[in-house]
Amino acid sequence: MKNNNLKILIAAAEIAPIAKVGGLGDVAGALPKALVKLKLDARLIAPFYGVIDRNKYKIKLIKQNIKTGHALINLWQTVLPDSTVPIYLIEHNFFKNKKIYSLGAGGEPKDTERFSFFSLAILESMKAINFLPDVVHLNDWHTAATAALLKNDYKDDRFFKQTKTLYTIHNLANQGLTDSKNYMAEGILNADLINTVSPTYAKEILTKEYGAGLENILAKRRKQLYGILNGIDIDFFNPTNDKLIKFNYSAETLEKKLANKTALQCQLGLFKNEKTALVGLITRFVRQKGIELITEKFSKLNCQFVFLGTGEEYYEKALLNLAGKYPNKFKVLIKFDEKLAHKIYAASDIFLALSLFEPCGLTQMIAMRYGSVPIARLTGGLADTVNNRVGFTFKNFGSLKFYKALKLALKIYYEKPKAWQKLRLNGIKQNFSWDKSAKEYLELYKKLKNLKK
Repeated sequence: MKNNNLKILIAAAEIAPIAKVGGLGDVAGALPKALVKLKLDARLIAPFYGVIDRNKYKIKLIKQNIKTGHALINLWQTVLPDSTVPIYLIEHNFFKNKKIYSLGAGGEPKDTERFSFFSLAILESMKAINFLPDVVHLNDWHTAATAALLKNDYKDDRFFKQTKTLYTIHNLANQGLTDSKNYMAEGILNADLINTVSPTYAKEILTKEYGAGLENILAKRRKQLYGILNGIDIDFFNPTNDKLIKFNYSAETLEKKLANKTALQCQLGLFKNEKTALVGLITRFVRQKGIELITEKFSKLNCQFVFLGTGEEYYEKALLNLAGKYPNKFKVLIKFDEKLAHKIYAASDIFLALSLFEPCGLTQMIAMRYGSVPIARLTGGLADTVNNRVGFTFKNFGSLKFYKALKLALKIYYEKPKAWQKLRLNGIKQNFSWDKSAKEYLELYKKLKNLKK
């Protein structure tokens, strides 16, 4: 079977860069580009949110008044930037506001209502334009209802007779709950195959500790459950030509990384010293990301900390309090800033990934690409990407375990420069490209194509 016979429709609530909130958008915006390189016919579908700039992305109307349940939708089309991948956008009043996700306040429909409608509209849109996918690749609870519809309401619809579903779990904790439904569970039970965004997370979610109440349902589908590690955009995250950092460098010119460090120290008002270890963290400031592990005790270590992100007020205040008490040790920036993030990757010697649970995690991969040595808790995708060849790890979720790991890392940094250099170079050599992940998805698509209904 030639790859170009495979037609894949990827359905997601967000797609970078046209409508992005988090990692789901990054995946949806990157995977299809890598699939096209493998000669697949890969296309995307998402809601047409009010926040999407129709002029910037040259969005064109391709079909009007498509009957969807008791409503009518319009279908628009554009192309994923820097690619040939078509994006279909579903227009309806549910999606007209400027928010990708809504709390259902002020009379707005709840997200469960909006995305269950989107799940139905996906199928009616494909019929309207006569695009018959071999695989509908669904992502997280927002599109889970599509799997149930194909298995039940559309089971006798000849148009979708050969169509199979792959359901990707990006974060099991976000389940799309209503009084009568759990959309995450609906996707798990009805999809033909399921995968998570790292091999370790696929194993972890079968346990009570990580199963978020769905471990028994997942156990029923154990034989249909796979783990494929997310990739990163290695063109965008590339210190040799990154336009967002001050000094470009490569594995051969790692000494230029020091110039990025001193430039950032000056920019942020930290004491300028290229020899002082700089520890970076770029994340959401929430419990999942292990923020509580960072305590006042860390002020005693011989290093500087730079933290960038936003999150829950409790954790933001705790970090800001540390920065207030120890301004020469901690710099905390409560915002999202892509340029500053790149500068932190380029400047840091050590990078933190402390999660309580982590389906995949991207920052540790990006950090390694920039020659920053990760300290990671062994969970989910962190366990799949960080080991003692490229960084430092700790298993039990606790401040003392993390403190010991960081203390060891600093000892190697200051006392064994050759060993430290080897860690950095090993990290840079890792292949975290989407090309690798896309080949694994191709194998799942082929498996689905050959499944009997």
